[in-house]
Amino acid sequence: MEFTELLKVILLGLVEGLTEFIPVSSTGHLVLGGHFLGFEDAGNTFKIAIQFGAILAICVAYREKLAWVTTGLVRKDRDAWRFTTAVLLGFLPAALIGVVAYKNIKALLENPWGVAWALVIGGILILIIERMVKKVCFHRVEDFTPGLALRIGLVQCLAMVPGVSRSGATIMGSLLMGVDRKAAAEFSFFLAVPTMLGATVYDLYKQWDVLNFDQGASIAIGFVVAFISALVVVRSLVNFVGKHGFAPFAWYRIVIGSLALGLLALGY
Repeated sequence: MEFTELLKVILLGLVEGLTEFIPVSSTGHLVLGGHFLGFEDAGNTFKIAIQFGAILAICVAYREKLAWVTTGLVRKDRDAWRFTTAVLLGFLPAALIGVVAYKNIKALLENPWGVAWALVIGGILILIIERMVKKVCFHRVEDFTPGLALRIGLVQCLAMVPGVSRSGATIMGSLLMGVDRKAAAEFSFFLAVPTMLGATVYDLYKQWDVLNFDQGASIAIGFVVAFISALVVVRSLVNFVGKHGFAPFAWYRIVIGSLALGLLALGY
């Protein structure tokens, strides 16, 4: 692997880890980053496969919670079963729609213009939703009803459009349904594990014929960088959101999306 390609891989891995769990769209950033850096990604497999690093970061950061859930299921603990049910129901819509619409979703990954517009529009919507949210009814994932978890899962499917943001759709949808900021962010984390794992495994299966040694090395490096950077974000995001809300991310989206639109209009 050439040095310039190595730098691109490291940079994109860093982008994935830093943006996966905040409402700014990691996929959108990878699409725009790959476009402006001239990064060749056969079948867009690199962009999806390095998400394994972010998944591992969640498992490490919340290992005690996950251990509690695992032992609680064995002990038939009510809260552990409610937690697991909420995550599985939240994951179900994305699993079904993802399999059916796989080819269309992959095609969207080729459109940087759409990503840029989605970043701007999503940022504006976050600012609006932040002002709308008043009443909070749910403070823990364990308190989610099956219907609530399923509705949040349906909203998460909006993120199949690159630039919308999986965490952004999940969190904003949760807020509109009466979930407090901390619980919304944490549910987004836990829902990411089966959603991203399923998407990554399915994509690698579908793209197996186009994988090669060079791309495998790129994925491995991107994985490590994404894991380290995502771990930093996961451990600090909940406290940041508790103090500042989601408006800073909204303004960031608007600025980055507008900048990308300007560069694309200039022919870059």
